[in-house]
Amino acid sequence: MIYRLPLALDMSETEIVQDYSPNFEAWISDFQEWQTRIGFDPSWLGDYRFDIKFDWDTAGNSIEFGDFEGMPKWQRRMQIPQQNIRDAIISMVSVQGDTEFASVEQQNHLLDTAPTEYDKKSALRIMCEEQRHGWQMAYLLCTYFGEHGVREAAKLLERNAQEGTRILGSFNAPIDHWLDFFCFTHFIDRDGKFQLKMLSTSSFQPLAASMGPMLKEESFHLGTGANGLRRIVKQGVIPCALLQKYINKWVSTGLDLFGTDDSSSAQWAYVYGIKGRYDERESEDDADRAHLNEASREIYFQELRDEMRRISKARKDGEPELTIPSDKFNRGIGKYAGKKYTLEGEEFEGSDADWEAYLVEALPTDEDEDRLMNEYMQQEWIQYREWKGD
Repeated sequence: MIYRLPLALDMSETEIVQDYSPNFEAWISDFQEWQTRIGFDPSWLGDYRFDIKFDWDTAGNSIEFGDFEGMPKWQRRMQIPQQNIRDAIISMVSVQGDTEFASVEQQNHLLDTAPTEYDKKSALRIMCEEQRHGWQMAYLLCTYFGEHGVREAAKLLERNAQEGTRILGSFNAPIDHWLDFFCFTHFIDRDGKFQLKMLSTSSFQPLAASMGPMLKEESFHLGTGANGLRRIVKQGVIPCALLQKYINKWVSTGLDLFGTDDSSSAQWAYVYGIKGRYDERESEDDADRAHLNEASREIYFQELRDEMRRISKARKDGEPELTIPSDKFNRGIGKYAGKKYTLEGEEFEGSDADWEAYLVEALPTDEDEDRLMNEYMQQEWIQYREWKGD
């Protein structure tokens, strides 16, 4: 079976790098082996190219926040004044690259079971763009950070989501079916949009300049998730009560990706100018450096609530409204981690057995998975949409 990806994005204001360093050329050979290892056939790419793209205009020339504010943005490794700042940048780039390759490992198997040609081509486009984003991060590591960067770039292809060795837990989670896929692209890729925007003002100019093209591509990923969930709701085959369980599952996962509430690493990243607030350029308020993750998470959380209200409007008469659970529910990171809160955010009162019974009603069970896959998804469970590409 051949999947071909026609894709043409307007990148007229973007520089595309033509010549690669020997370090990066060697990494590309490892990347091709990685594609083979995970079962991604390069012929599926069609005319798609893994270009290295920089938008220098949006990156800016002066450091925009932190203790180095007003100084020229760093363009090379040796301009970065301290080794610990270099290490922090390498860590940021490595984590971002790790998520890109992990998502392809998580989703690659879904192509053969796509409900429509439109969904197959949309998922393939997302996987191609995620790989390009991973390329971009590997290019930064190999080109700007010497042997240390080369080692970290190699690790991007050594860790594996299916083996549970990716850096962030969400990117080791199995994506078993297309409902998981649409939830992942809606909730987790939306978190990715926040991370990219927070890096788009970075004091390391090549990192900031990488974010503009990546954000343009990421918008399609978010749209795929929201559009997929809306089409499922509109079709009305999968009950909203069951959909709600999957929403509950993935929202808490997305919230956890923002990290701990009083993260010292987030504070230092801000001090160094490496990673700003989501609304860094729009906000007129001084940053609360002790609660940076909380501030971005709250904007994300409000965006989820607004979007879910729009999705829920497509439901059939008699179906319950879809909602976003409390940010206290089922958390694994932060001040609510491991604590028992209801979907409404109230402290749970009851025994451990009562809590387990409550979770059965709030989150997907094995029985729910079986019913989803073997009953609902055997029908036309998602509204048809025609692929209008080549």
